[in-house]
Amino acid sequence: MMQRFVSFSGRTAIVTGSGRNIGRAIALALAEGGANVVVNGHSDRDAVDAVVAEIRQGGGKALGLMADVSSHDAVAGLVEQTVAEFGSVDIAISNVGLRRKQPFLDISLEDWNTVLNTNLSPAFYLARNAIPHMRKRKWGRIIHISGFDGFWGQVTERAHNITAKAGLHGLAKALAREFGPDGITANSVVPGAIDTVRDWSQYAHQDKERIRSEIPCGRFGKTDEVAAACVFLCAETGSFVSGQAIHVNGGHYMF
Repeated sequence: MMQRFVSFSGRTAIVTGSGRNIGRAIALALAEGGANVVVNGHSDRDAVDAVVAEIRQGGGKALGLMADVSSHDAVAGLVEQTVAEFGSVDIAISNVGLRRKQPFLDISLEDWNTVLNTNLSPAFYLARNAIPHMRKRKWGRIIHISGFDGFWGQVTERAHNITAKAGLHGLAKALAREFGPDGITANSVVPGAIDTVRDWSQYAHQDKERIRSEIPCGRFGKTDEVAAACVFLCAETGSFVSGQAIHVNGGHYMF
């Protein structure tokens, strides 16, 4: 019975920013469930190719496509190539982020636009180009990988990032409302403190051990646990969940 609920056979997924960390885990999990997966990256071709190879070695189907998702034309091309290869786009997961720590009055117009164009606009571009294909099949899943700072705003000197992350969930709610009649759900998955490879220079203000001690589960999360939330939402198990935020944070913050 559970196999029927989590089977993605015949479905095609695009996962942006899937060359490493959370995006990689999501791509692998969807492929394990039988989905055709488009692995996307911007600058690290080797990382994208490695994920594609891992999926194919496991018997899955995958295609690696490089695209700067801060460009609408690049995202349109990404969707077009996906449809040409696999015939559809059924699952669209926006997973890109730029986290800059800057005092508000030091944020230039360029800084503001760069962060929003990297963190928020790509989700709009992906949905805008994928939804017409989903409507044809009367089935679709849209997921935005947000961040808990977009819900609590606990991190100082990140106004642009907090705004973008909050906007991602606002966009998910708008899409859920408008396209629910077409069999399309839209949700946000909100990771908490997840153990990932990252630029720790942007997190120098955070004490890892203090953060760990604040998490009721007593540890940092795993990328696979974020991927599991996405699998739940993309499968038939999540067909009645739309416009929601699924927080994966070990009880660190409760909303």
